[in-house]
Formats: sequence, structure tokens, C-alpha cells
Amino acid sequence: MTGDQLRVGPLIETSLYADDLAAARQFYTQVLGLELLAEAEGRHVFFRCGPAMLLVFNPQETSQAGSGVPAHGTVGAGHVAFATSADRLPAWRQHLEAHRCPLEAEIEWPGGGRSLYFRDPAGNSLELTTPATWGLPERGDPS
Repeated sequence: MTGDQLRVGPLIETSLYADDLAAARQFYTQVLGLELLAEAEGRHVFFRCGPAMLLVFNPQETSQAGSGVPAHGTVGAGHVAFATSADRLPAWRQHLEAHRCPLEAEIEWPGGGRSLYFRDPAGNSLELTTPATWGLPERGDPS
């Protein structure tokens, strides 16, 4: 099989970085309702997010070589978009407001999708978006 015949599958995991993992754990479990799957104090917190995983790492720890996994990390805000349905956006808006998580932007996309943007405690840019944003069909919203 040649390289131009290969194509990766769906995302299994994506990562964000945060210095304060306790604040990240609280935010992602209590505000976004993700299931905490694993944590290593001071190094990472891992969450189940639908059929994939959201990994939040402490960049000071993961940028060090020696754990068997290649060193990685970043400085500055990352971005992740979570799927939701259009009819759930008003409830999410109220939920975020109730958790004192201000919206940074609300966008209606040319293709018909809609997005809400906000930040996690580490300053990462988070988005709740409808599948129509990317021309994808809605498949039922678990949120």
C-alpha cells in the first residue's frame, strides 16, 4: 500500500495543556460533564469525550523526556470544538452563564452551523458547535 492510499481514521484523542490540573479536572467534569478516566497528580487528567479522549497535560511535566512517550507540550492557548445540536445551544449558553463562564463569541457560519466560544480555566479556547458548521449531519446530541 502506498502513502497516497492511506488515510487516518477518526480522532481518538486530542490534548490541551494546563498548569492547574485540579482546576481543569473540576471544569471539565462539573461544567462540561466529561467523565474523568485517569489522572496522575501534577502530570495529567484524562477525560472520556464521546467515542474519543480529551487529555489535559501539565506542559512543564510532559515537555521533559524520559517517560517513554516523546516529550510534548505547548505554550499559549489551544483550541478544541465539541459537538452539540442547534436546539441545545440555548441551554448551553445558560449553563455556561450559571457556571460564570463568559461567552467570548457566538457565530452563525455561512453553511448554517452555529458556535459558542468560551475559555477553560487555563485560557484554552473551547467551542460548542453544530455539525453543520463543517457540513456534517447531526447524529444525536449526547449533551
